[in-house]
Amino acid sequence: MTGTGEDKLLRSDYYYDLPEELIAQDPLDKRDSSRLLVLDRSDGSVSHETFTDVADHLVPGDVLVLNDTRVIPAKLLGTKEGTGSAAEILLLKNTGNDIWECLVKPGKKLREHAVVNFGEGKLKGEIVEVLPSGNRLVAFRYNGIWEEVLDSLGEMPLPPYITHKLKDRERYQTVYSRYEGSAAAPTAGLHFTEALLDEIRNKGIKTVFVTLHVGLGTFRPVKEDNIKDHLMHTEWYEISEESADIINQTKDEKSGRIICVGTTSCRTLESAAIPDVNGTFHVRSGSRETDIFIYPGYDFKITEGLITNFHLPESTLIMLVSALGGYENVMRAYREAVEKRYRFFSFGDAMMII
Repeated sequence: MTGTGEDKLLRSDYYYDLPEELIAQDPLDKRDSSRLLVLDRSDGSVSHETFTDVADHLVPGDVLVLNDTRVIPAKLLGTKEGTGSAAEILLLKNTGNDIWECLVKPGKKLREHAVVNFGEGKLKGEIVEVLPSGNRLVAFRYNGIWEEVLDSLGEMPLPPYITHKLKDRERYQTVYSRYEGSAAAPTAGLHFTEALLDEIRNKGIKTVFVTLHVGLGTFRPVKEDNIKDHLMHTEWYEISEESADIINQTKDEKSGRIICVGTTSCRTLESAAIPDVNGTFHVRSGSRETDIFIYPGYDFKITEGLITNFHLPESTLIMLVSALGGYENVMRAYREAVEKRYRFFSFGDAMMII
């Protein structure tokens, strides 16, 4: 394998020039009609295909690992009680008892004890604590069922680089989304249809599910010059015994490859990897929190392939992809994707590293 990039520890190493018009603003009409760049990490060669061709690169015995989290309408637009000024609250993490850790705007005006009204008072949020990070703990008051109230008042928390309004909320969900809790979609999964998943399974490829609730920290830029100084956000994940057993059996029997759909699935498996007495790594079932940061030089314990989207320059996600695909390989592939006018980011085209 060439170009591992173990010495690439500067943020600037992960910069590439991206014309703004290549940032996809809307999902395609058909989920699986996006383009697919396939990168062979053994020699750095690439091919340009369509996402429906993804099955051609999978063989019987392979295991496809999918993140079945579901995005909640976490963006709440309201007015500050007393002044009527506009306020925005973005739900990040449920801490229990209807108290959420949130991002708020405008931060200077939303201090402790400030109250924000949503939907003419159907929902009220009181700032109960300003955290050291600048995030807020917000206590919510409402009548009825929280999920129904949120569904009626909240908006999908699209990334800041998407300026178009989303016409259909379900297009920011995977077709296999199940457990609510994410503030952002695991976007590599947006390309799959039920028909494509059936085709993959009929070919003898197993699909297993893990859950990682994606936090908005995934979009937080790396500000430190040396990427080792970057503080990663924390996310909650869960792996069932059934999923862990299938992955571990496949590794023990060497009967197929473990291929993750999305950086979130990859981070989940690598976070759950534990060695046995022989030094062989297996996946541990259960639920935990992770702040794993994967960049070139990382030794992958479980993941052997990855399906992912094209990520922001200088982001932790392009660093993870470079760790698996090889730094030189990935940066060359990104430059080629720009030249060939691929669509980038959440609603953009896909890349497969095998």
